[in-house]
Amino acid sequence: MWQHLFARVSPGIAIDLGTANTLVYQKGKGLVFREPSVVARQKKSKQVLAVGSKAKKMIGKTPEAIEAFYPLHNGVIADFDAAQAILAHYLDKVAAKNSFWGRFFRETVIIGTPSGSTEVERRAVFDAAIEAGAGNCFLIEEPMAAAIGAGLPVDSPSGSLVCDIGGGTTEIAVISLGGIVLNRSLKLAGHKMDEAIINFLRLKYSLLIGPSTAEEIKIEVGNALPEKKESEVIVRGRGLEKGLPITVKVSASEIREAIAPILNQIIGTVNEMIEEAPPELVNDFLEKGITLCGGGANLPGIDRLFSQETKMPVFIAEDPQAAAALGCGKLLEDVDLRDRVKIVGIN
Repeated sequence: MWQHLFARVSPGIAIDLGTANTLVYQKGKGLVFREPSVVARQKKSKQVLAVGSKAKKMIGKTPEAIEAFYPLHNGVIADFDAAQAILAHYLDKVAAKNSFWGRFFRETVIIGTPSGSTEVERRAVFDAAIEAGAGNCFLIEEPMAAAIGAGLPVDSPSGSLVCDIGGGTTEIAVISLGGIVLNRSLKLAGHKMDEAIINFLRLKYSLLIGPSTAEEIKIEVGNALPEKKESEVIVRGRGLEKGLPITVKVSASEIREAIAPILNQIIGTVNEMIEEAPPELVNDFLEKGITLCGGGANLPGIDRLFSQETKMPVFIAEDPQAAAALGCGKLLEDVDLRDRVKIVGIN
């Protein structure tokens, strides 16, 4: 009883600590931050200079003494200190220092983690949150959080199929009765699409570009299926032959060709999941369809491509990039829902 009362009145933050972006939900206020998961710091002293959007602007432009990078790879922490710096940065920004409860209790934090993460990887996230100043930390698997954020009935006996295409991983899960029945965690997502674009332009045009430029191209002209009017984009980079700056015109069809293998592998895994799912749950999918979440769901035509290849209805969450953060936020606000949903344990 006292534990539930404390959970209802204590301050809290929900964080989707993603490979590409970090989204922060503050209890009672909703989403308060949506920024890149980037840290800029001094190489020698490890002093943090910037976090988020400011740090991302420094990627590829820093002097030798400074590094700007993503501390998470494929959804898990690759640099503990930098990940802790991100969490501490947002905890400091949204901590209820002047509120009545903020004087007595430290923040409760709920963080989404990849469904395929190991105990060691989950422990790293948990420890980073505690070291950053969290009073208590709960971990929830990202596909479950995304399903909650997308408004799916995760605690009902009917099955839900969710595909969360993030920056570092794609999480695919069959969910029923508050738990994950089947899941796959693929290291194929937004960053792999950026790499595919970089490789395509290097091979076809002998043009070298960086990850930030590749991401901009993907956002500007990328799509999953042909459109009536195919758009084009001017790309500037370094020519490999002479090492001098060159400019090329790249069409949407070329970018689609570059990222198609990654989308096909994701769809192939979704089809495998459908084949492995219990027959009764498959009936639910046929009725409710597949729900797409994550930043990758913003790719134009991706719902039609999935529907075409799986022969099932496909829906995109209202705010796909924020689905996991909103799901963590709902668990923060609704203690009863938290009791009905499987929370990842830390031993």
